Amino acid sequence: MAWFAWTAVDGGGKKRRGTLQAESMKQVRQMLREQQLQPLAIAPARAAGAPAGKSVKISAVSLTLFTRQLSTLVNAALPLESALKAISRQSEDKKLSALVSDIRDKVVEGHTLNEAFGQFPRIFDKLYCTLVMAGEKSGALGQVLEKLADYNEQRQKMKSQLSQAMVYPITLTVVAIAVIGILLVAVVPQVIDQFTHMKQQLPITTRTLIAVSDFLQAWGLYIGGALAGFGIGAKFWLRHAKNRFIWHRWLVTASPLQKLVRAINSARYIRTLSILQASSVPLLDGMYIAMEGLENGYARQMLAQAADSVRQGASLQASLEQTKLFPPTMLYMIASGEESGELGPLMDRAAENQESALQHRITLTLSVFEPALVVTMATVVLFIVLSILQPILQLNNMVG
Repeated sequence: MAWFAWTAVDGGGKKRRGTLQAESMKQVRQMLREQQLQPLAIAPARAAGAPAGKSVKISAVSLTLFTRQLSTLVNAALPLESALKAISRQSEDKKLSALVSDIRDKVVEGHTLNEAFGQFPRIFDKLYCTLVMAGEKSGALGQVLEKLADYNEQRQKMKSQLSQAMVYPITLTVVAIAVIGILLVAVVPQVIDQFTHMKQQLPITTRTLIAVSDFLQAWGLYIGGALAGFGIGAKFWLRHAKNRFIWHRWLVTASPLQKLVRAINSARYIRTLSILQASSVPLLDGMYIAMEGLENGYARQMLAQAADSVRQGASLQASLEQTKLFPPTMLYMIASGEESGELGPLMDRAAENQESALQHRITLTLSVFEPALVVTMATVVLFIVLSILQPILQLNNMVG
């Protein structure tokens, strides 16, 4: 079986396009004629099983905008085909417009919206498709799409805040290293050369500065090359699943950032699980789907074990506690949700609390890091200046 892209004309003379899975072009023609369509052109699709999904990629912002527009139109009782057509025509993003047009073609062919999204796995992940399927079955597609849009916007907001918070410290660090490196490699040697004719012993600070400068001049390029080689080697090392799992486990269990890594993964997992619960997805299915949204392989393994525990009859709170990924407050709220029958809302509130705490922790860490970096840079520069001034003052005293 292969996928074929086709162009045909219907009974009203309107040109239509789409894709079909068949064993040959002849079978595609027969299938089109059965649908009262006159074939114009048939060609093999670009990728079996996902005609455009492997080659099309849109930004997260465009995906959120599409989800929000579709939820608005569906909630306004506009037919799905008409809603997709309106979005395709209105969009200024050519890639998004073509994507929505392809989705509409599949819906016109008789596919469900979930099946149409499933043809583009690089854009619509398992969580997205599962929620859409749940919305179609429950008749609350518009509400589910609205929750999806809110979820995507929240993720983008968090990423944006993290990026903005890191811009200044990274810039400051790079500038500090560059300034100190230039001083030690280019400026200091020229100044120190002026003192080489002195028969007096130079101060310990000056001798230390000369040693550091000579070392960087002799080995600086090699150190830079070694660091670059280490980075490239680490990148290739992480391509292997076993090595990547070891790295992920270290991040969660032993790294200096383990608390931050746990907070990020637990917040994302609980947020996703709460959305699935609110969309009437069974808890066990939701646990398996929610863990797929995590990038950390070790966290996914721990949460898979938690799902197996729930399958065997354990409570959600007890199963998640065994993973050691979740803070006590979040586990307490989950236990309260299980007892009261309001698991979805309480998980949503727990995710909000965790995200707020995470944002506060990041802000606090950066507020300490930035002045510490400034003080460190100032101390190094002061040391360099004093190391240069001391021989000058010593020379003046000798002349005096």
